[in-house]
Amino acid sequence: MIVESDALSVRELLAGDVLAGSDLLAGGAGLDATVTGVGVMEVPDVLDRVKPQELLVTSGFPLVAATPGATSLDLVELVGELHARGVVGFGIKLGRYVEQVPAEAVALADRLGFPLIALPGELALEDLVREVHEVVTDRERQVLRRMDELNTELGTLVLAGADLAQIADEVARSLDVGLLITTSDGREQAASLEPALRERLAEAGLLDPSGRVRVERATATPYPLGDGEVRTAKVAAAGADLARLVCVSPERVMADGDIQALERTAMVVALIFTRHQAVAAVENKYRGDFLRDVFMARAGDEEFVIEHAASFGWDLNRPMVVVSAEVDPPQPDEPPAGALVRRSWQDRFAAAWRQVCQSVDRSIATADFSTEVVALVPVPDAPAADDAVRRAVAGIVAAVAGDRGGGRRPFSVGVSRVAAELGDLPEAYSQARRAKLVGRRVSGPKSTTWFDDLGVHRLIALVSDQDELRQFAVDVLGDLAADTEEAADLRATLQNLLDTNLNVAEAARLQFFHYNTMRYRVTKLERLLGPFTSDPSLRLNIALALQVLEMHG
Repeated sequence: MIVESDALSVRELLAGDVLAGSDLLAGGAGLDATVTGVGVMEVPDVLDRVKPQELLVTSGFPLVAATPGATSLDLVELVGELHARGVVGFGIKLGRYVEQVPAEAVALADRLGFPLIALPGELALEDLVREVHEVVTDRERQVLRRMDELNTELGTLVLAGADLAQIADEVARSLDVGLLITTSDGREQAASLEPALRERLAEAGLLDPSGRVRVERATATPYPLGDGEVRTAKVAAAGADLARLVCVSPERVMADGDIQALERTAMVVALIFTRHQAVAAVENKYRGDFLRDVFMARAGDEEFVIEHAASFGWDLNRPMVVVSAEVDPPQPDEPPAGALVRRSWQDRFAAAWRQVCQSVDRSIATADFSTEVVALVPVPDAPAADDAVRRAVAGIVAAVAGDRGGGRRPFSVGVSRVAAELGDLPEAYSQARRAKLVGRRVSGPKSTTWFDDLGVHRLIALVSDQDELRQFAVDVLGDLAADTEEAADLRATLQNLLDTNLNVAEAARLQFFHYNTMRYRVTKLERLLGPFTSDPSLRLNIALALQVLEMHG
């Protein structure tokens, strides 16, 4: 009796009654290949008639008829050609026409993992063809029946208002696999997955330290896991990339029926995601509008604001820092991004911030302000509160950034001073935005900047007239403000001198110059700028002008 499974393998076929008495001569590595039918070799020129995933069998007569007294080379060539055309095995009746399979053909079949089978002389080939056809057809019916049952159950769940967790549980039970539903960049939204399977995913490198599933590693092809695999299915609707289904099957390779069921599930999940997105869009806009009003001090009296925030699950009645985060613009070496692409970046970015913040503290307020995400991170009530909140913010930023997988974009962050009470939030929001702006200008993209660390840059950032700042730098630095390689080189020397408190020897060491070369440069700089080595006021102006150029170019 053939063991039931979605796909019939050569191994199962050999274990069945119809092939009783058969011997495997070679190619044991290919026994798990799927058989979809049996072909009978009745004529020598059979190659143009064979089909992939077919087991080819013969009485041996066509081999003898092709070339009387056939040599070993004939069968060797045939084995190679059949394997190249996707045939999953070759069975030969030994005795009447072919006494034995040549050793060269056996060796080649073993190298290729191509099952070579000696069939019993009494086997009726038409019986083999009929039984395999019946088994394959029956299993196809079983697959269709299970898919219909799954579709019916999923439809019932959707109509009953089921959430993603219930969908994941039903699909995992039906397919006997582990299932995760994630965002398109791998952030888990729901799962039906045993802890042991989650650990195996981590060991296989499919989870990053923040818990994000590295869906990009199993997108194009299945990812091997134990004796099975991990597959992902894309969830999309109306051209929008919504989510991923991650199917974990560590004990077996998924059959075609499983894959079809996964694709059907993706359509159901798309419906639920679309529904959730519509609701979330309204809720997020409402929450964002409310938080904007808080930052503009027009949300109402303190008691009302705190109570209203609590209805969102937010706690605003505690010391906090305001964190403003913004996706960095594409770099010059990247292709330009259209409005829809940028919107998808922002949606993914905002969703990551919400999820990470909620994993840290569900009462953290987060909002998407169209081009930035704002989060209000609480300050611990502890002696080392400043260090603790810096660690907390750094942890959130690292979790959102992850390993940059899944198509996520680099971003810059600004962090305010501590807002001790609700009335301090408007100024704190302004500080966070200013820190983000200055940090990106000074440190470039992917920067995290605290307002308290800005120093003189904070004062420069307060000057709104950019032309006036630029003119100040030009007035102080003269030719050194030019956008030339020579001017940039001299500015680097000048900055080193200021950083080392005019220690010529140390400045020379930092720039790998000879001491006399640095002395010559000091003389040249004084000729261009004036006696800055002896005039503290001039040195201050020069230091400010250099910082202006660093921030504004």
